[in-house]
Amino acid sequence: MLGFIFSCSDDDDTSEPVELRDPEEVKDENMLQIEEFLSTHFYRFEDNPQNPNFQNIVFDTIAGDNANEEPIINSEFLESKPVTQQDVEYTLYYLKFREGAESVRQPTFADSVLVTYRGFSLFENQTFDASPNPIWFDLTNNIRGFYEVMDEFRGATSFQENPDGTISFDDNFGIGTVFIPSGIAYYATPPSGSGIAAYEPIVFNIQLYKSKESDHDRDGVPSWMEDINEDRRITNDDSDGDNIPDFADIDDDGDGTLTEDEIEFDAEGNLILPDSNGNGTPDYLDPTFPEDA
Repeated sequence: MLGFIFSCSDDDDTSEPVELRDPEEVKDENMLQIEEFLSTHFYRFEDNPQNPNFQNIVFDTIAGDNANEEPIINSEFLESKPVTQQDVEYTLYYLKFREGAESVRQPTFADSVLVTYRGFSLFENQTFDASPNPIWFDLTNNIRGFYEVMDEFRGATSFQENPDGTISFDDNFGIGTVFIPSGIAYYATPPSGSGIAAYEPIVFNIQLYKSKESDHDRDGVPSWMEDINEDRRITNDDSDGDNIPDFADIDDDGDGTLTEDEIEFDAEGNLILPDSNGNGTPDYLDPTFPEDA
């Protein structure tokens, strides 16, 4: 694994500076590029000798001997969803070959997932990151386009450990591919050495085996619920203004009482968020409780 799947900042790039372009203009350009790719390419599955659980999804141009292949744009598995970032609405195309086991939970945008994957550039089809063996990811550290597609899939029902130390999962895990515009990938500053061009869309083949609900600060409130402004990013929610995001803050409202002491659980273990003073704000986010209760 090369590690390019993670979010990066401008400081991660040591190459020559790139002219900063208008996000709407780049979005429109990327949509044309992605939709052209979907219209001129087809896919096929190939066995992977490195991991029998992880078939390679290969994309090729519709031409020559492949002239009669069905374009991706016409695939029954192709879906899309809107993703808004910094007031720009992107279309995220993805192939959902298999959702995963119906009885297994879907991850949220703030959870941890066990996946195999391959990331490659749209223009050159060159692999820049891959893990043919299962690896855990904290989705809060991943690029937007990657974590926004994960809640469309589910994991496998169970797994078994093999004598050689490897793990085999039931053959009902989620399988898909996501086509990510640069605005919710790396935009103008792709990671140095990745081979990804500035403003280039990227693609990930993904297999999801398992997910875990995250509670990063172990305060009893799942991390996805600490997205107070509901923008599907938990790094910018700071209820008490102490420069510690709520998902990492053990006292979310800064009232001196730990969050874990201001929530409750019922007999089945379901989270309850009391609002003792009835002002519409749960106690763990209300600095006026208990003084005004």
